Amino acid sequence: MKAAGDSSSSPSSGGPLSSRAPARRRLPIHLRVLASAVLIAAVCVLATPPPAHAQTTWLTGYYQNVPLWAQKTELSAGGLSDFNRFRLTSEPTFGQFSVEVAYEQLLTLRQHDNAAIPGLGGGIEPSGGEWLDLQWTIVDEEHVLWRHRFDRINITWRPNRRLEFSAGRQAVSWATTLFLTPADPFSPFDPADPFRVFRAGVDALRARVYPGALSEIDVVVRPTKNDFLGEEMTAVARGLTVWKGWEVSGWGGSLYGDASGAFGLAGDLAGLAVRGEGVVRRISEETVFRGSVGVDRQLAVRGKDMYFVFEYQHDGLAAAGADGYLDLFRTDPFIRGELQVLGRDETAVQASYQLHPLWSIAAMWLWNLNDKSTLVGPSFSHSASDEATVSGGAFFGFGDDEPTEGRPLPSEYGLAGATLWVSASLFF
Repeated sequence: MKAAGDSSSSPSSGGPLSSRAPARRRLPIHLRVLASAVLIAAVCVLATPPPAHAQTTWLTGYYQNVPLWAQKTELSAGGLSDFNRFRLTSEPTFGQFSVEVAYEQLLTLRQHDNAAIPGLGGGIEPSGGEWLDLQWTIVDEEHVLWRHRFDRINITWRPNRRLEFSAGRQAVSWATTLFLTPADPFSPFDPADPFRVFRAGVDALRARVYPGALSEIDVVVRPTKNDFLGEEMTAVARGLTVWKGWEVSGWGGSLYGDASGAFGLAGDLAGLAVRGEGVVRRISEETVFRGSVGVDRQLAVRGKDMYFVFEYQHDGLAAAGADGYLDLFRTDPFIRGELQVLGRDETAVQASYQLHPLWSIAAMWLWNLNDKSTLVGPSFSHSASDEATVSGGAFFGFGDDEPTEGRPLPSEYGLAGATLWVSASLFF
């Protein structure tokens, strides 16, 4: 990180200063950027006409503001931060061809430059590794990180109803479970991420065939590049169908050069939605298994909707305990961002309840069964209008929080501390 220049807070230069003409001080850059962002957002909101049924959707927008506070820990300076996302999306269609473009500006204002925010990193700004250079930094200083990127830029050709070919940066998801998705080879979400509005795009060539109304064959070729691992290639194909009310899927091929095969299953069992997925992968002459299983259900409680999810994951790529975290950080899968969590055995639980048609509350719980640490995240959501949502919540980490020389990270969530956040989102 570059330190903020002294000129941002120094008096303006010029001739001798008189008592009647005091020197004007420029605002720090993070305050100037914030003021500009607020002004731009206000102009966009005020200039956007109210939705109309006849209005075209060739251009849509999204603005999100997330102020938050994080507790100081051994790993993070904590303090106040403010995240802003401004997104424009266009999806025009020209006969058999369609184009998808999504452009984002991402602005983070922070009290300290190493403020780690547990649970708020994955979906806000995905890590690199994509083949195309479509993300750039505008400002990177002590209190300001301002970037922009194309999260989607692809073209699709549909010669008929059964065939579809696409190329470029696009969203691809092969997950079966909802939070812990080890068999999804494409940019999985952080399970603690409360913002899942947009899935990160990946650079790929993709072909889809639809043999029937409830079946699909999906082939994806994805090149990637990484500063540490160099250039790699993934080429995988998946088949999906519905059999006796159960969704059954499987994929195989080369995942970052490793021979891999996976399966997925989802259906209803005694009123519960049951989901499971797993992948077997050959890495350095060793066979590794990663898998998860979960149940979810929606039911009525006192006339209101309640929804809960429970998932368990066993991940042969992750660490069996805190003593293995340092070695884990040096592995290729971790460097690529393939791991959602650090523990070999973890559970994820989420429950939500509708207090009112416009209000709901929820709670999320991640538990590392190996080092016994947990991350708890209560939250609320309010639908302010058809286009605006206000939400908020907190994260609290519990577990061993005493680092030692041989074990700088004593537990996965023990040093997470506390985080308080509020979010306002607007679609236009």
